Formats: sequence, C-alpha cells, structure tokens
Amino acid sequence: MSQNALKVLAVVGSLNRQSATRVVVNDVAEKLRAGGVEVDVLDFFQEPLALFNTDTTYDSDVFKSLRPRAERADVFLLGTPDYHGSVSSALKNFLDHFWQEFAGKLFATVVASHEKGLTVTDQLRTVARQCYAWSLPYGVSFSDKEDLQEHQVASDVLKKRLEMFAHDIQVYGDVLATQRRADLAGTQPGFLARYRPRASVGK
Repeated sequence: MSQNALKVLAVVGSLNRQSATRVVVNDVAEKLRAGGVEVDVLDFFQEPLALFNTDTTYDSDVFKSLRPRAERADVFLLGTPDYHGSVSSALKNFLDHFWQEFAGKLFATVVASHEKGLTVTDQLRTVARQCYAWSLPYGVSFSDKEDLQEHQVASDVLKKRLEMFAHDIQVYGDVLATQRRADLAGTQPGFLARYRPRASVGK
C-alpha cells in the first residue's frame, strides 16, 4: 500500500456487545478496504478509553498510543447510537480527546437511530466545524430492526446507501488529504498554516 493511500480511523462509539453501530461501521470499513483504503478500527468495547481529564489524560499510556492513530488518519468514520437525540458518551469522550488531530480532515458519520438521527448528525458537524475539520454533506442513519438481520446489513436501501457512502469517503477523503498535505508543506495563507511545523530556533 502506498505511503499516500487514504487512511481512515473508524470509531465504534458503542459499548454494547451486540452493537448495531458496530455492524454498520465494520461493513463500511470492509467496503473501504476493498477499494484500497487503509482502515484502522477503534472499538471501545475492545479498547476502553477512560474519561477525558485535562489533569491526567495527556500523560496516560492509552492517550499516547491512541494519538498517533488519530494523527495518521485522513478521515474519521464516526459511528454512534442515537441516545436521546445526542451522541453516545463513548464517542463524545473520544472527540474530547482530540482537536488539532481533526483539522483539515474529513468526518463521515453513521448513526443508529429510529428517528433518522438528524440532531446527532448535526452535533457531529458542529464538532467538525469547531475543530477545523470538514464533514460529508450527509450522514448515514439506519434502524437496526428494519435494516439489519442476524448482525448483518439486510435492507437493499441501506446497502445502496453504504456503497455511496464508502465511495464518497474515498473520493472526497483523497481530495482533502491531498490538499491538506500541500497546505502543510506550502507557504500560502490558510487555516492550516497554523499547523505547519515551526522552523527550529537559530536556523
């Protein structure tokens, strides 16, 4: 796989052992891998993440191991159940851990919801905007009772939606990743200028 192959961090924001969110995030991850994308899955059921605490988080071993994975990603595929019209605590906790690592990158959202997950999608777009990230102009929402059977995607409507979703993640993720690299390496003004490596003092 080439050095500039698109890199996606797929986040399963559910702690449920039988999570419907996990089923769909993993389905998208497999579609992306089939298209040559490098996908890293972060599943908090398998990799617990302590609550964000500014006094302790940055010195923790878990944060130190997770941060390079976030830095490396070009795209964040964010999956969450709809809990009372909001994101899950597990996903919100992940988002609280990072902000510089999101800048100039793409958010793509998956919401398990019986009510279309519109408020959840909007909240994730707000996080993207506040962290200088981009987001796809749409998210994927689904209902586990209608769209899944035996822990697999079953409905034709969702299958087609996920094919489009994976395609758009790859196409627009590549566009943004290419431009992000150029902006970080360049000298032109732009919001990513603040993230360029600073020249060593004395040079």
